[in-house]
Amino acid sequence: MGIKMSAREMAAATPGARDRVIDLLRVASLGTVVFGHWLMAAVTVDDDRPAVGNLLAVEPKLQLLTWFLQVMPVFFFVGGFSHALSYRSLTRRTGAPAYALFLRARLQRLLRPTMLFVSVWGAGALAVQLAGGNGALTDVAARLVAQPLWFIGIYLAMVAFTPPLLRLHERYGWGAFAALAAAAAAVDVLRFAAGVPYVEFLNFAFVWLAVHQLGFLRADGRLRRPAVLAGAGLAGAVALVALGPYPLSMVGMPGEKISNMAPPTAALLCHGMWLIGAVELLRGPMARAVARPRVWRTVVAANGVAMTAFLWHLTAMLGVYGAMLAAHVSLPAPAGAAWWLQVPLRIAAAAAVTALLVAVFRRAEQPPAPAPAGTAAARRGAAPAAALGVTLALLGVLGLSMVGFAGLLEGHSAVLVAVRVTAPVTVLMCAAGWLLVETAGRPVRPV
Repeated sequence: MGIKMSAREMAAATPGARDRVIDLLRVASLGTVVFGHWLMAAVTVDDDRPAVGNLLAVEPKLQLLTWFLQVMPVFFFVGGFSHALSYRSLTRRTGAPAYALFLRARLQRLLRPTMLFVSVWGAGALAVQLAGGNGALTDVAARLVAQPLWFIGIYLAMVAFTPPLLRLHERYGWGAFAALAAAAAAVDVLRFAAGVPYVEFLNFAFVWLAVHQLGFLRADGRLRRPAVLAGAGLAGAVALVALGPYPLSMVGMPGEKISNMAPPTAALLCHGMWLIGAVELLRGPMARAVARPRVWRTVVAANGVAMTAFLWHLTAMLGVYGAMLAAHVSLPAPAGAAWWLQVPLRIAAAAAVTALLVAVFRRAEQPPAPAPAGTAAARRGAAPAAALGVTLALLGVLGLSMVGFAGLLEGHSAVLVAVRVTAPVTVLMCAAGWLLVETAGRPVRPV
């Protein structure tokens, strides 16, 4: 049985060679996403029916904020750095490619809290619907809370593609990133200039994997000119938005014909480049900050619950709004003076509820006990089974982010890669995929 360590003990045991800035960026990027969701949510009541809108749609001038608050590229960049180190470490220890072992190790702390979230929300939504307790806010919540799962699906794809893309990186370096960036640009040309249908969905892979590739370059110390990366990215994003069909917002807007996010565009890739270059320029000050014991202990503690907080933060926010409506608290018109006065109180309340939910569900995110000493190898035929498992898991998570938990009894469905799926089907896909990866990636020891 593994020995559980406190955040203070883990901070004190941190190896001197660890890149602490990466841990800080992981926490800061997820924290910024959570804050952005809390800030941008604009709940209104029309004819006694609550509706959740977007502050940026109410006040379009604020869409420029997304050039600073849309920090998912930073999180995926950090993922590329971590995945490169993890896969290389496993390969060195086993003396052979360790695809199944790698997938299992990376998915354990990602899918356990995710499946707990899905189980709790699925059971709760089903119980409410069986009891006939459906209400406007309940239906909205059951749909909205699942939407951020798209991020986990994309992240699973990055984990799955790490070994082949890492080999391309080791052979071609910046050329591998340039090829993915060029592919993303070509997709946009085919989409906007030639009108080729459905081609835009390829950029879910090309854009995010290009950002992930920058993490490989960072792991090898090859991001030597971050100012050039930031400048090129910023210039490209400004030019594309000013001269092309791309919207100003770097997040999706309700009712917009073109989104930079779904599917991603070359403008979003340029945005990611400038943002990653900018944080790299700040590496020195960030390194000095996390060198302080108190700051580092905070980062370690936050990293230990970051995924749980991300999964439950919308639940907390909608819970706060639900309590306000139940208490007949007036909801001012979004973007007005009274609305802005309420913002600090709503965010503080959402943070408090999120902290409570984290305290309840954090055990699912605790790292597994370390494996016994000795060299472990993957099972024979494990790689294909693990690949199938991660594919099922990522498709299940993406499908659930689209269909949500509303309408379980009515068989509410959504189209995932030309196939119509329901919430129960996507949950089964997630569970089956996770089980496959767990089984295939369980190490065996040579006799």
